[in-house]
Amino acid sequence: MTISEGSVTDALFGPLTVRLNSRRGEVVVEGEAIPRVVLSRANGTKADEHTPIGTRDAGLLILTVGGEAAALAPGRGRLIRRSYRVDVRHAGRHWRLVPDSMPDSRLLRDGRRLGDFHSKGDGRVAADWRSDAKPDAMDAAVGYALAAAFGTGAESMWTAAVDSVFDAFP
Repeated sequence: MTISEGSVTDALFGPLTVRLNSRRGEVVVEGEAIPRVVLSRANGTKADEHTPIGTRDAGLLILTVGGEAAALAPGRGRLIRRSYRVDVRHAGRHWRLVPDSMPDSRLLRDGRRLGDFHSKGDGRVAADWRSDAKPDAMDAAVGYALAAAFGTGAESMWTAAVDSVFDAFP
């Protein structure tokens, strides 16, 4: 179980704090230039050790952005990278964090790529914004929270399939 608090200096939004408490099932992202985001797992639920927040079950998660409820829909996280996507709908916007390589995931808002996030699931998050994207404070807050809560990246389907075959033989 991970309990971490990290300071990040985002290139566009300045100093941010990302706190992950996987034992309690909570991620908090805040900073002077962004709205506070809290993502928490329902009290008393058993944590899944493969997900930093402890679950991918939307029914067990509560997300607030700037104190207002937001709709969260994590994918099941199975064989293909796309299944590890996480969708958020709030204030007329739709964000998606989806793996695009083993270590990284891309953040999209309304289908447009804003940047790339990297987190090993330990609460430390790095963002690389695209120069043409013009992300705003809400984009940053949601992106950091999703990356901290669910980690980033995933194996390709082919790598996972090959690994499964080799794991079957002693």
